[in-house]
Amino acid sequence: MLYYLFEYLESQFSFPGASVFQFITFRSAAAFILSLLISAIFGKKIIDFLQKKQVGESIRDLGLEGQVQKSGTPTMGGVIIILATLIPALLLAKLDNIYIILLVITTLWMGLIGFLDDYIKVFKKDKAGLKGKFKVLGQIGLGVIVGSMLYFNDGVTIKEQLPLAEQVMQENGKKKVFGEAHKSTKTTVPFLKNNELDYSKAFSFLGDGYEKYGWVVFIFITVFIVTGISNGANLTDGIDGLAAGSSAIIVITLALFAWVSGNIIFADYLDVMYIPNSGEMTVFILAFAGALIGFLWYNTFPAQVFMGDTGSLTIGGIIAVIAIAIRKELLLPILAGIFVIENLSVILQVSWFKITKKKFGEGRRIFRMAPLHHHYQKLSYHESKIVVRFWIVGILLAVFTIVTLKLR
Repeated sequence: MLYYLFEYLESQFSFPGASVFQFITFRSAAAFILSLLISAIFGKKIIDFLQKKQVGESIRDLGLEGQVQKSGTPTMGGVIIILATLIPALLLAKLDNIYIILLVITTLWMGLIGFLDDYIKVFKKDKAGLKGKFKVLGQIGLGVIVGSMLYFNDGVTIKEQLPLAEQVMQENGKKKVFGEAHKSTKTTVPFLKNNELDYSKAFSFLGDGYEKYGWVVFIFITVFIVTGISNGANLTDGIDGLAAGSSAIIVITLALFAWVSGNIIFADYLDVMYIPNSGEMTVFILAFAGALIGFLWYNTFPAQVFMGDTGSLTIGGIIAVIAIAIRKELLLPILAGIFVIENLSVILQVSWFKITKKKFGEGRRIFRMAPLHHHYQKLSYHESKIVVRFWIVGILLAVFTIVTLKLR
């Protein structure tokens, strides 16, 4: 909103300083600061409101140290993250940008699913919350919406680098490096020099015209990633500060990738896929990062509030959509490695238990408890030490992800 206001003031009255709102870097920095202040300052008021309404977490005793003492801590704190993200984004981003529209839809959609789950747990006193099949249906629904919008919307295009022989000087004295904007189902493959994969080639066996079926694969991949990453974030939200801190590291890294992908100069220099208008996402992403860091003020040990599924499902959904939009989803197993390993630990634990129960009549476990962070709690590590070490691993994974820009 402010972008359009200052654009008008600049064009009509040459208002001093109004032109800075044209710069993504300025608006992104402002969004980060504003979201951090909203979550840190107004977060306390929201926590007090949740306490007043007795929106307390019901904790099952799993034999973990300090777990029972957390019973009654306000949950649904994901509302803080959502508000602190949306307010700066709506104020400072271009609201007609398709990528911003997608991220706003994702935030509201996943926030609603998580809110329903928390509402059932807290107010209906049903510890199971929203049935798993409804959660998955919601995640699939979002994946279909996002995949369809990214594939069919005319505002979503890429520009590919021209061969050196075709890179000619233009009348303005600048070399034409990229071709015309066009629709594509290509994505980035890490570690390869010619690092692009076209999803539509999955139907190349159909012969000429196979490209028109590329949307099937693209939407399927989108659904898979949205579901997997949102569930991974949900499972990671098990001890104070783990999900919010790990997510902030991932999100800040994605902000860098989004800015580079949307900047024709740096896209050329780093030889990454240039995606017109995608740089605008940086404003939303840094607002999201500020909201997560501000939330950590109250969520670090001992937590004054839990994000609940309202926050964790939203976090996972947003991260997945950003990665898909900037065609970096194949980097998520590295960048979001914490989420992936938490997911895998549960899958392995449950699968091995069922296999051994069928074979030996008694279920056996790989980990003392899943997800993985609970395994370390069972080994008597203090949760603060677990969280910080997971953050360190997350930072290493983020650095390695950034290095893949040149590691081919």
